[in-house]
Amino acid sequence: MLFTEFIKYIPKILTQPLPAVTAHIKMAPLERVATLSPEYYNNNNPRRSAVMMLFYPKRGQATLVLIKRNTYPGIHSAQISFPGGKAEGYDKDLKDTALRETWEEIGVLQTDIDVVMPFTEIYIPPSNFLVAPFLGLSLNEPVFKPNPDEVQELIELPLDVFLDDATVINTVMQTSYSQTTSVPAFKIGEHLVWGATAMILSELKETIKMALK
Repeated sequence: MLFTEFIKYIPKILTQPLPAVTAHIKMAPLERVATLSPEYYNNNNPRRSAVMMLFYPKRGQATLVLIKRNTYPGIHSAQISFPGGKAEGYDKDLKDTALRETWEEIGVLQTDIDVVMPFTEIYIPPSNFLVAPFLGLSLNEPVFKPNPDEVQELIELPLDVFLDDATVINTVMQTSYSQTTSVPAFKIGEHLVWGATAMILSELKETIKMALK
């Protein structure tokens, strides 16, 4: 889909209800379903973080950027995610966190991003983070400058590919909950996207599809 066509649907996206947990559950491993309820995670005093779901034109086509994190000793090592990270005391709010982290990780200026709206927050039990996703637009193709300390690879996902149901598969993964388990995932080229990022993508996908009707 052309980026110029995609942005025509933004007003509709802004006014329709978010599918929230009903979309998250579709891409959640069975062990994760119970953790999606605020009643579960509010008692854990989760840390706050935010991510940016950034669309931009690439050769005229609406495109979404993801990152593959570097390998490091940690829970989210080498995982596919959105640009983003934990909130700091100097951030004005979680939107500011998402903008700052996007600048720090992939080099897109905060002034080049129009933040459209927040999406439904999602809890990540292994790291005890409550993540706030934001939908953002860059009207021009960014000149990405990935931070080599944090980002191993940029993954540019055309909207048409993202909306294709053939990208959703079930695969066997080793998770923090069990040795091996079947999990739903997005297959994007050679990459498998699962867990919290897949659940956030699920809500984004359903929201866009509803707007396109």
